[in-house]
Amino acid sequence: MKVKIAVITGASSGLGAEYAFAVDRDRADIDCIWLIARREDRLIKTAERLSKAYKILPLDITDRKSVDILCEEVKSAKAEIRLLINNAGFGRLGDFKNISPADNAGMVALNCEAVTFITSRLLPFMKKGSEIINSCSIAAFAPNTRMAVYSSTKAYILSLSKALRAELKKDKINVLAVCPGPMDTEFLPVAGIAQGSSKTFDTLPRVNPTVMAKKSLAASKKGRGIYTNRIFYKFYRVLAKLLPHGLVMKLCGT
Repeated sequence: MKVKIAVITGASSGLGAEYAFAVDRDRADIDCIWLIARREDRLIKTAERLSKAYKILPLDITDRKSVDILCEEVKSAKAEIRLLINNAGFGRLGDFKNISPADNAGMVALNCEAVTFITSRLLPFMKKGSEIINSCSIAAFAPNTRMAVYSSTKAYILSLSKALRAELKKDKINVLAVCPGPMDTEFLPVAGIAQGSSKTFDTLPRVNPTVMAKKSLAASKKGRGIYTNRIFYKFYRVLAKLLPHGLVMKLCGT
């Protein structure tokens, strides 16, 4: 019998680490949790809190050779991927012209290209009942000034998730796009979103990453396609569908 695993990228901190803890607590169908990120020391700290078996893989998923290594590890372990959580990603706050070209391209490379490539490579190791969870964002619902590239990458992930879900329905593999609002994790300081840097971010209600991981994991198990928590952000999702995006950008300017 094949070992059933969960593969979590961006598992060194924040929502990724919370996903590891939630899988550990709530998913009896998972035998082993595979933790992926660049920072091995932080992965070890996440792993130390798990009761299930785990595997630490300090890999940079923007490097396709690293994804090849991951695939070889899955083959070697004779594993079946029951759960793939594409959580790795980053953003930058600021006008497009003021963000470095490397950071603008880097967001596309990690948030879009790496997610696409790793999902393509790992899909053959998934079977009926497997799940894919893609970390998206409320930023996917409409374009955002001062986060032009980040919101665009998340719109791509939302679109990709919807299309993949429809394609994989016949294979009984579910795809869930998780769209949280701001969380007090490393994402905000890395993105340059400190207190006072954005009136919008300063006033937005925060999402609890522990709750987000638990509830979105349950939504995935139920076969949902999109998960957004908190009434405030559910309302924004509807608003972004009904109003012209030009107007949404003016109302929600960052």
